[in-house]
This record gives sequence, C-alpha cells and structure tokens, in this order.
Amino acid sequence: MKFMKLGSRPDTFFSSESVRSVCTEVATDLQILVDNCLYQLHKFPLLSKCLLLQVLCAESGGGGNGGVIKLTGFPGGVEAFDACAKFCYGITVTVSARNLVPLRCAAAHLGMSEAADHGNLAAKLDAFLASCLLRRWKDALAVLNSTRHYALLSEDIGLTSRCVDAIAALIANPAALPAHSTSASPWWAHDVAELGVDLFWRIMVAVKATGTVHEKTVGDALKAYARRWLPNVAKDGLSADQRFDGAGNADDSNASVKQITTRHRLLLEKIVSLIPAERDSVSCSFLLKLLKAANILSASASSKAELVRRVAWLLEEATVGDLLIPSLSCVSETLYDVDAVAAILDEFTLRHAAAIGAAAPPPAPALSPDDSPTMSGGHRRSRSAESVGFDGARQSSSAARVSPDALVRVGRLVDGLLIEVARDPNMQLEKLLAIAEAVPDSARPEHDGLYKVVDTYLKAHPEMSKSSRKRLCRVLNCRKLSDKACAHAAQNELLPLRVVVQVLFFEHARAAALSGGHVAATELPSNIKALLSKSGSEEDNSDRVDEQRLRVLAAGASPGDDWSVEGLRRVASKIATLRMKLEEDDHDGAGDDEFVRKAGLARSASLRFRGFCAIPVGKPKRMLSKLWPLARVVTTDRH
Repeated sequence: MKFMKLGSRPDTFFSSESVRSVCTEVATDLQILVDNCLYQLHKFPLLSKCLLLQVLCAESGGGGNGGVIKLTGFPGGVEAFDACAKFCYGITVTVSARNLVPLRCAAAHLGMSEAADHGNLAAKLDAFLASCLLRRWKDALAVLNSTRHYALLSEDIGLTSRCVDAIAALIANPAALPAHSTSASPWWAHDVAELGVDLFWRIMVAVKATGTVHEKTVGDALKAYARRWLPNVAKDGLSADQRFDGAGNADDSNASVKQITTRHRLLLEKIVSLIPAERDSVSCSFLLKLLKAANILSASASSKAELVRRVAWLLEEATVGDLLIPSLSCVSETLYDVDAVAAILDEFTLRHAAAIGAAAPPPAPALSPDDSPTMSGGHRRSRSAESVGFDGARQSSSAARVSPDALVRVGRLVDGLLIEVARDPNMQLEKLLAIAEAVPDSARPEHDGLYKVVDTYLKAHPEMSKSSRKRLCRVLNCRKLSDKACAHAAQNELLPLRVVVQVLFFEHARAAALSGGHVAATELPSNIKALLSKSGSEEDNSDRVDEQRLRVLAAGASPGDDWSVEGLRRVASKIATLRMKLEEDDHDGAGDDEFVRKAGLARSASLRFRGFCAIPVGKPKRMLSKLWPLARVVTTDRH
C-alpha cells in the first residue's frame, strides 16, 4: 500500500486529560472543541489555511480569552482534525488509502483549499489520489470502501465518483489484472463483492458503460455478488443473518428481520436491473434462484416480470429442481408456487409463437364445424395451441427461434415438474391441467411422461369424481404412448374405462400396422360384443336402446375404408365418442356417492373387459376387421 508524508517538523503535540495542545514558547490564543476534546492552538498557522476557522473566529470574537469554537459533527473526528492541525504547523503527517477519505473530507469541511493558501491540504490529497492510489487496484478499492462512512460529503466533493470511474477503468483494462483467477468468476468479482450494494451497482453500471467487458463476465460478477449476500442463492446455504454490506457493522446483528428483508430486497432488485441483455450472460438456474428469492422477499412486480421473461429465454436449460419454487402464499396450501411456473410457460409460449409468426405468418383459414378452435381430430386443443391462435399477432421482445430439440427438452421438463407437484394432495386439478396444456403439442413426441403425471395425480387424489378423472385423462393422447406405457395403462385400475379402451384399441392398431396388413373394419370382436351385452343386461331397456343408437352412430365407416392415418383418426374419434356416451348414460343421474357405491361393480366390469379384450397379437387383422358390425347392416338397410 502506497503512502505519502506531508511536512517535515517533528510531532510536538501533547495531551493532558481531555486537553490537547502543542509544545511551543508562544502562548496559545485559539480554543477549538472537537468531540469533547479541547484543542489549545495558535490562530496564525490555522487561520492562514482554514477558511472556516476565519469565519468562526470573526463571529465568536476571536476564540481566545475563554471563547471556544465548537466543531460539531466534524468529519473524521479527533483524528482527522489532529492531522489537519499538524499539517498547518508543518508537522509530518502520513497519508495512505486508509485515512485519505476522512482527511479529504475534513479538509473540505475546514475550507483548506487553494483559495485559502497555495499548496493547501486538499490539493495535495487530490494529487496523491489521482497519481498513485487510483492506479492501484487494492488502494482504489480501499479508498472507495471508506467513502461509505462519509457518503454525503464524499459525493459532494466528487470523491466517490472518481473512485468508481477509476475502478471501472481498471476492470476494463486487461493490463490491470493482478492475478489470474482460479474460479469461474472474473478476477475482480471477489473484491467488488465486498462492497455495499450501492457502490457495487455504480461500479457495474460504469463497467457496462465502457463497452469493453463481455456481458458474460458481467453476469458472472453478478452471480458472485448474489452468492455473497443472498442466502438462498449461495451454494452452501448461508443463513440469513449474514452482514448485508462488507463494512462489518455491529448493528447488523441486532437489526430486525424486517430491516434485513428490506435490504435484501433492495439488493435483489439492483441485481435484476444489472442483468445484461445478452441471452447467455447468466444461466437459467441462477435466474430461477433469483426468482425464488424474489418470492421470499416480496420483490417488486417489475423485477419478477423481468426474471420470468429472462427464464423463458433459457427454459430448455432448467432442471426440475430449479422450477420447484416453494409457495409462501397464505392463501394457497400447495407446496410449490405453480402460478410462477405458469407465468414462465406463458412467456415461453409467446416466445415460441412469436418466432413462428416471424418466420412464416400463417393465413387465417375458415373454420369448419369439425375444426373448432378447441377441438381438433376428436381431441381437445391445449391452451398453448389456443394462445398461439389468438395471440399470434402479439410481439415479444424475447422472441427467439426455439429449436425442435429445445422444445422437446421443455416438454420433458414440464412433465417432470408435474410429476413432482402431482404428489401434493392440495394441488388443484385446474392448475395442473393449465401447466400441462401450456406446452405446445410438438414438445411431446410421446406422452409417457404425461401418463406418469396422470397416474401420480390419481394415486395422490383417490377421492376424485368420475368427471374429474375424465377431465384429467383428456390431456393424454393414447397414440403417443409407448408399448411399456400401454401395458401399464391397460392394467391401471385408476384410469377411466374409456381410456383403457383407447389404449387397447391403438395398441392393436399399432400391431396391425407393424404386420403390414390391410385391415377392413366390418364388425366388433365377439369379446367386446359380450362386454357390451353384459353391460346392457345390467341396465334397463332405455339404456339398451341408447346403446344401440350410439352403435349406429359409431358405424359411420364404409366397409371399404382402409387403415390409413386419417381413417384411423375418424374411427377412433367415433369409438371414443361411443365409449364416453356409454359411460355417461350408464351413470346418468348418479352423483359422486352413487359412483362410490358402484365402485365394486365398475371394477369387476373393468376386469371382465380386460379379460374379453385379450386379443391374440398374432391375429390383429382378423379381430380388428370386426370393429364395425353395423356398417354392413346400415348399408343393407339403405338399399
């Protein structure tokens, strides 16, 4: 650390109890009181260099003969005034980075400028600061750190701004590198992280203004600062009672929880405002940690919105653990804050839709009754698809092309998150479905993960009604289930019967497609006939009539239809409608209590159905060719 010596005379000051004077043959004629310490000095050396003392002496009548000049709230206290008085007497004074700020503030307070005397203390300190201290990294940081004790006066005399600009210039200059850093953070991040939030913010703004520091480096510095002072962002999980600034104030340990929260909130909002605009400047994991801290600290809505927007940029890089945001709301009893996740997914959907619209804006086709905005191919459209349709014109500032691989990663991420939140007994079905449907359909090439979500939610909520189970299972597309998932679903007692029918139907359709045959659908297999006949015998005659009517509605395919993708989709839609209507009619007028009362009967019917549907895999053509028995009858009747 550099230092400077001012003056050459030996120290002749002495103390007697609370009185401090100078040893000289000339009697003192000036008394000054500084912090309960009385100085007995001489007018000539002090008044010739201090404009303030000249004014005070004129107002008090000289300051001698019992008159005392009181310097209340003197910057730097007794030590700073003592050094200024010694400078006036020509006594040697040592100046370094540790005491330059209080001396400079004291000199400014006393008016020790060039207007009072040439080569005065203020000018000498400024010259030493500019020529030596601000050119050295450690000294410049030490000077800046000491300005926080005299914030207002240091700001008035320009001391703080000079230090900030000098430190930013050292950071931007590679030649100022003191030593290579061994961590992922830049070499200067650890030292700057010890500063208070206001000084840190000003340095980072100045660093970004230089334009020579890479934004990724700025992001690494923000991460280091957040880990230093935000407990829930630190890797080692530091407690919340750590000191907020690097000053070592003893008052922080006695501060209330409200004060600590307010300080941490200010720090968080400052960090968010400093995040560079570059997409990869900070990681998605770091942003989600900041979002969790924002929820805990009740940060401003603008800070949360900015974090949500930035997370949506990098959502494909997140993990399930990152998205598990603890819920701190007194209204909600859920374990995790799914509303924040829903907001992230909404922003991600806008990003995906804006990228698609920018690439090739699709024309608005006329909608037929079969192609309504909420129904497509017999399946309900997801909310993400609807938002793409209605909000496609909205432009998002975070629009960036989402690659197919990234889209699939997001789909897997959301499914993994839903599996975790589905275990919560207090998780509402509406919120679960909102998150599940917020992902574009192309993000899920297979629905095995979504099937695990449904199975987990059904196990965690055994009291669900029949209608709720149907709503939950509508998010599934049985065509996208793997063989393993189909085998599990066929034996799953928690699924509605119509879902099991769909699984078995598409499983055998897939087996038929693999065999390369041409399947003609003419009549239902005998085992399914037996099940339907058994179900009809257990109900009254009106139900049997409705069943026959629905069978006729389902027999819309001609005998010559091939087993194409579009033909399979039409047939699957009609059979799904038949199964849904049968179940609704079977339980028409019965509430949840009636459903629970007949649980044993439904389970036995389900077991009988699975037994009847054990179609040999080696004969898919023969069995599936009998799916529509009434088609021939209807054709005959028409003739």
